[in-house]
Amino acid sequence: MNERQKHDTSQGSAVTVIGLGPMGQAMTRTLLARGHQVTVWNRTASRADGVVADGATLAATPREAVEAGELVILSLTDYQAMYDILGSATGSLAGRTLVNLSSDTPDRTREAATWAAGHDAAFLTGGVMAPAPMVGTEAAYIYYSGPEEAVNRHRAALELLGAPKYLGEDPGLAQMMYQANLAVFLTTLSGLMHATAMLGTAGMKAQEVLPELLALTDSIGDMLRAGETTLGAGLDAGEHPGDLSTVTMMGATADHIVETSTSLGLDLALPLAIQDHYRRAIEDGHGGDNWTRIIDGIREPR
Repeated sequence: MNERQKHDTSQGSAVTVIGLGPMGQAMTRTLLARGHQVTVWNRTASRADGVVADGATLAATPREAVEAGELVILSLTDYQAMYDILGSATGSLAGRTLVNLSSDTPDRTREAATWAAGHDAAFLTGGVMAPAPMVGTEAAYIYYSGPEEAVNRHRAALELLGAPKYLGEDPGLAQMMYQANLAVFLTTLSGLMHATAMLGTAGMKAQEVLPELLALTDSIGDMLRAGETTLGAGLDAGEHPGDLSTVTMMGATADHIVETSTSLGLDLALPLAIQDHYRRAIEDGHGGDNWTRIIDGIREPR
């Protein structure tokens, strides 16, 4: 096998995966199933046992893992872990593409891209929008940002993990989109648990109430999508016509949730945060505007 064949990322080519949590293991198995030669490395070597049994090769060191192929995929706790692991392998990074799918901040991803460039490596930021069991399925997609040429060069391998959604050259963009999605996701999960705890004080079981609450989360998406064109255009233009759900109306509901949660002895962190959004908009004289007006206070907190 010549060097070009070794580093080609089409079917059957060599790919390295560093970090073998559930996501790293799922990506490794997906690549193996499609005929790729996959070299892996993990701090706790025993985590590689399963994927090695499936056909992956365990590298003895990070340097050995990096040198196994041109495409190096990292699935780690944060970006500091990348520096800790690859610090001993910087001499082998030149000419390779690092695809970091770890969660961190946009600024840290930009710093990492500069660091990689200093070692003559291309750097792609990625945000995986799927849990580990969905990796490689049609439902999975991954945001990328960084050099478009690197995305295109490795597209055959990257597409196996999830549909690539390229956002632009700025390496911070994919991380920003990932964090924005998680802001919606985590807030929704907290709201779901708050509602379940609220109903639990009345003796209602979680298995009884969750179907009702989850039906609402589905309908919220449907409602917002029905008006997504005008919703997005209004936000971009700074227009918030109060035709339907006004700040005052939604704010009154937020007050009632706080009062109810207080009487039930529940944690108030989430209800108070939501209440503050509406109170701020009302104090600023926007009670008659659409609920979307709360974005002003989020953009410019006091």
